[in-house]
Amino acid sequence: MPALVADAVGRPEPRVEGRLKVTGTAPYAYEVPAADPVFLHLVTSTVAKGRITRIDTDATQAIDGVVAVVDHTNAPTLSADGDPELRALQSDRVAFRGQVVAVVLAETPDAAREGARVVEVTYAEEPHLADLRADGPELYKPDSMPTVRQGDLDGAMATAAVTVDEVYSTPLEHASPMEPHAVTARWTEAGSDGVVLTLDASTQSAHGTARAIATLFGLDPDQVRVRSPYVGGGFGSKGMPHVHDAVAAIAARVVPGRAVKLAMTRQQMFALAGYRAPTIQRFRLAADADGRLLGIGHDVIAQSSTVKEYGEAAAGVTGHLYAAPSRTSGYRLAALDVAVPTWMRAPGEMPGMFAHEVAMDELAAACGVDPIALRVRNEPETDPVSGKPFANRRLLECLRAGAQRFGWSGRDPRPGTRLDGDWLVGTGVAASSFPYLRFPGNRARVRADGEGRFTVQIGAADIGTGAVTVLRQIAADALERPTAAVAVEIGDSSLPSATVAGGSSGTASWGSAVVAAARRFREEHGDAPRPGVLSEAETNADEAAQRYVMYSFGAQFAEVRVNVWTGEVRAARLFGMFSSGRIINPRTARSQYIGGMTMGLGSALLEGGVIDPRFGHVVTQDLASYHVPSHADLPRIEAEWLDEVDELANPMGARGVGEIGIVGVAAAVANAAWHATGMRVRSLPLTTEQFVDLPGDLPALAGHPAAYA
Repeated sequence: MPALVADAVGRPEPRVEGRLKVTGTAPYAYEVPAADPVFLHLVTSTVAKGRITRIDTDATQAIDGVVAVVDHTNAPTLSADGDPELRALQSDRVAFRGQVVAVVLAETPDAAREGARVVEVTYAEEPHLADLRADGPELYKPDSMPTVRQGDLDGAMATAAVTVDEVYSTPLEHASPMEPHAVTARWTEAGSDGVVLTLDASTQSAHGTARAIATLFGLDPDQVRVRSPYVGGGFGSKGMPHVHDAVAAIAARVVPGRAVKLAMTRQQMFALAGYRAPTIQRFRLAADADGRLLGIGHDVIAQSSTVKEYGEAAAGVTGHLYAAPSRTSGYRLAALDVAVPTWMRAPGEMPGMFAHEVAMDELAAACGVDPIALRVRNEPETDPVSGKPFANRRLLECLRAGAQRFGWSGRDPRPGTRLDGDWLVGTGVAASSFPYLRFPGNRARVRADGEGRFTVQIGAADIGTGAVTVLRQIAADALERPTAAVAVEIGDSSLPSATVAGGSSGTASWGSAVVAAARRFREEHGDAPRPGVLSEAETNADEAAQRYVMYSFGAQFAEVRVNVWTGEVRAARLFGMFSSGRIINPRTARSQYIGGMTMGLGSALLEGGVIDPRFGHVVTQDLASYHVPSHADLPRIEAEWLDEVDELANPMGARGVGEIGIVGVAAAVANAAWHATGMRVRSLPLTTEQFVDLPGDLPALAGHPAAYA
């Protein structure tokens, strides 16, 4: 497909839906108007594993306004082919603490909540495992996750002049979107469109949710309509349906024709809305005295669930980042009695890059080589695993241009050399990469509305990224019309099919379909179309991605301050330089880059979910105990990008921007903290207690009272 001639593309246009959102008039899933709704509240298990022996609902049934209680004894039978995570209320078995064991329907939210509170559930408790350990007996090698074996890593480690062999760990993390996971569900008689179940859902994939729920209830996907025009953030956690979607549909069967509304509480989201799985990663590097890599090894242990397998693909980054003749990677998963992990912004890449880039910083220090020079020295000519050529690999340009903008030159490589009052100051760098993805099967429709106006329809999702705005810019250029003449409709499974808003694939996947539909429309209807005429087109497999290895790249820089008395760690400055192809909308792209970097800062310094292994209980189940960055935590954050058009990628010349921003930030911050203090921390998040006992021989502390404390 020929490249798009840009006019609207590249302009920093404001969000189409911005006014609706800031004025509070955009209806989200729970807020969709419904006459005479019923409200739903979840009853969740208080044991980590076992069997339900009794459910007493007498007190609940006595509450004024309670309509019904549904549990495993009276819930409809769901298809065995359905997603195991969604097959709620099907048996007396409990697989994790926080599992939905009953739901209460009532005429008001308060009555539903109170009714759920007084449901009494008795269990026959069984021993459980809820603690990820490197020596856990439950560890296994999953068939679903790729391994790499090239050369002789053990031999390289045995003979290399310099080696790194360390263990890095990342904790359980929660996406914590502002809008809770919510749904409004309604069963009706089949209308002219055949729909019997409608879900207004907070989802990153209307079509994916419709398919999953249809399978669960033995329906054709066309019988389920999912609408999600406004989504208040997801960060991956809304990329696939969760149990609340299923139980709302189950409960709505009890009150046919009435809408059932369910919004998870913030506490429930910590168990039921997915999370980034914790990891334990052994990383090995073998190099000659100059830092040229002879071998790379990356072995990942990650948490999964007995309910359903999920693997955090943290070793994926090691296959393409640096050249080395020997390379190994592999996985072991622990199927624990815990809730199912899920995608969270840059799944795999974010924790994997932390281990990889901290290890590279350790290698640079051991070799006495500047960290940027080390990365330049190990730049591969072709993809190290597949041998395919890279398309538009500009990592070195990001590193060099970023170093110049950040002010890297003149940096003293020795740790602990800068002191500002009572704060040790250090700087760090890390590479960032994320795969370019463009999915086939996306379909768009263009319709002439008369008077020179057009409507573009595709079942995409805008989770706060500006997708509607960007798609309108793309459509306007493809139709050769001003953006004001184009309306975009998304977020509905009745619209032409679209893949998930995930993997930083939305603009490439949906935008390609929009361009194809617009060009077909002009071929079929000319420049003066009759009102009502329309055209559709669908994207095929990405041929360029079969011939080339395609990634977005970036370089992350951090300046960190560590208090000499308290060990408090603060980021003073973050800077990212990125290569993501053509930037469709600089305003929304900068927001995505900075948003990703902010999440990376959260991973580096604040976020760490805790499960009490004795009870399988998520202890950090609110935003008072699970900390995400607030304005007071944010330093000066800047994001810039290389001016480029990736002609191999798609007609827009664009690659993804949604996730590349988070990748590498935690490593850059950790590396900067080492440079400030000489203390190497290999586990996230970096916390005060890890920096309390500073080395007394740091050059900057000579004569400072803290050196003698």
